[in-house]
Amino acid sequence: MQQKQNEPRIYVAGHRGLVGSAIVRTLRAQGHTNIVTRSHQELELTDQSQVREFFRTENIDQVYLAAAKVGGIHANNSYPAEFIYDNMMVQANVVHEAWRAGVHKLLFLGSSCIYPRLAAQPIREEYLMNGILEPTNEPYAMAKIAGIKLCESYNRQYGTDYRSVMPTNLYGPGDNYHPENSHVIPALLRRFHEAKTGGAPEVVIWGSGKPMREFLYVDDMAAASVYVMNLPLEVYAANTDPMHSHINVGTGEDVTIAALARLVGETVGYGGRIVFDASKPDGTPRKLLDVSKLAALGWRASTPLAEGLRRAYEAFLETQVEAPVVREREPAAVAA
Repeated sequence: MQQKQNEPRIYVAGHRGLVGSAIVRTLRAQGHTNIVTRSHQELELTDQSQVREFFRTENIDQVYLAAAKVGGIHANNSYPAEFIYDNMMVQANVVHEAWRAGVHKLLFLGSSCIYPRLAAQPIREEYLMNGILEPTNEPYAMAKIAGIKLCESYNRQYGTDYRSVMPTNLYGPGDNYHPENSHVIPALLRRFHEAKTGGAPEVVIWGSGKPMREFLYVDDMAAASVYVMNLPLEVYAANTDPMHSHINVGTGEDVTIAALARLVGETVGYGGRIVFDASKPDGTPRKLLDVSKLAALGWRASTPLAEGLRRAYEAFLETQVEAPVVREREPAAVAA
């Protein structure tokens, strides 16, 4: 495909992940052709020297920083050192070396877990650092908070245009379906699918089922990311604060984990019992983002949960040559 004149050279860090792959799809759908990607094997983002050489030679104009180490409660509890170290190193290297190379525009993708565990609902952007974090994912949350402050600090000192968006729980094509280390929707899709194909009489879910969560289809998140990146600087600046510059991205609606499990079961076509193991952690009781700021800027999510789950299950089935039947395994963990 021929590149358009003055087409920006856009680097999507984490292009093979859930969000990064969706951003690439969105950019291409909008006609962007000069998109730069590197696999983990080609570019180790925790290695500053590799990142420095990449930016020195690639003449990047814009960066979407979607690369991150992510996972659900089980993964966060099992690998806290990896979650804080890897994410902080990736963020520091990409932001700093982008600045060194003269990249003026960057979008950092965070997570709604940055907010206090018991934040007032819905959660507004200014609630950041106003309370104690959820213990089960504190290392990851701290890294993401540092990423926001990294972008803000470079803006304040160097005049860059580094923006941050905080998505709610994401799901969709390109998700991680690991039985223990995945987030709630992909974990449930796999769990119910295996129960259906294996004829299991029940599916056991971590937690009480009472916590409420908000879920955003990943292609909506990608569309929001590109939208925020392309807002005129004066518009972005007028709707944010230099030291609270991030913008929430979500649907503005939430659902209990119990209701979600029933909906996933219906999507998959599972007819057995759903059992909740209340001895396992629930995580944050509720986490609904206030998305009024982004709505005022002209963007709203467009994919209903039922439709998004249908598409996500279709994407899951495409990854299965012959889905393994698993009769005894730790129940799927609910992402905080």
